[in-house]
Amino acid sequence: MIFLPLLLALVPTTQSFRVVHTYPHDRNAFTEGLLYHQGFLYESTGLEGHSTIRKVKLESGEVVQERSLPDLFGEGIAILGGKLYELTWRSKLGFIYDLATFKLLSRFTYESEGWAMTTDGKRLIMSDGTYILRFRDPATFAETGQLEVRDQGSPVKNLNELEYVEGEIYANVWGSDKIVRISPKDGHVLGWIDLSGLLTQADRRPNTDVLNGIAYDAAKKRLFVTGKFWPKLFEIKIVPKTR
Repeated sequence: MIFLPLLLALVPTTQSFRVVHTYPHDRNAFTEGLLYHQGFLYESTGLEGHSTIRKVKLESGEVVQERSLPDLFGEGIAILGGKLYELTWRSKLGFIYDLATFKLLSRFTYESEGWAMTTDGKRLIMSDGTYILRFRDPATFAETGQLEVRDQGSPVKNLNELEYVEGEIYANVWGSDKIVRISPKDGHVLGWIDLSGLLTQADRRPNTDVLNGIAYDAAKKRLFVTGKFWPKLFEIKIVPKTR
């Protein structure tokens, strides 16, 4: 019995949400990556023939800058050191752009699938659809470490879109309405955020896809989420889950 409090402390809690504000989102955007940087959203969209990187006004959803990736399936993005990094899904090929102009600077390769990226300000953090996150050097894209994500010992698979939030890694879990909060130190799950019901049935169409897209405004501590082909982007507040 003396170990019970310790065991209970290791069980991740599940939190819910409260919508703070709703913004328009391009219903034709198959969202793969999302982030907030200096007053704008940056978004990558997928599907071959429709892949883009975009700079978007938060308040209106207006795309103010865009670059197409017509022949590949675009995936996650990250911004670091004035550069925008982009993954592709199964091509094992990534791109580095000048952030201000979206001019292509260089390419890089990797061995796994590419799903999502974020950064802790020093390293790039990449997901490939498994339960393993990979740390990469932004100069060479060489792998510098791995993180196995586990919830009470069990691997958490299908890690998708990533965001670094207040010293934690947030990840969409593909095919679910949940975000998992991950310790970047050892990969253990710190908690879950259940976003079930965020997009109402009235806002859904037959092609509306899964929850995917997390962005964080560190200056104002605002958390934004959306999904593939969603007509709305939400600023949410994380709150305790009621039973």
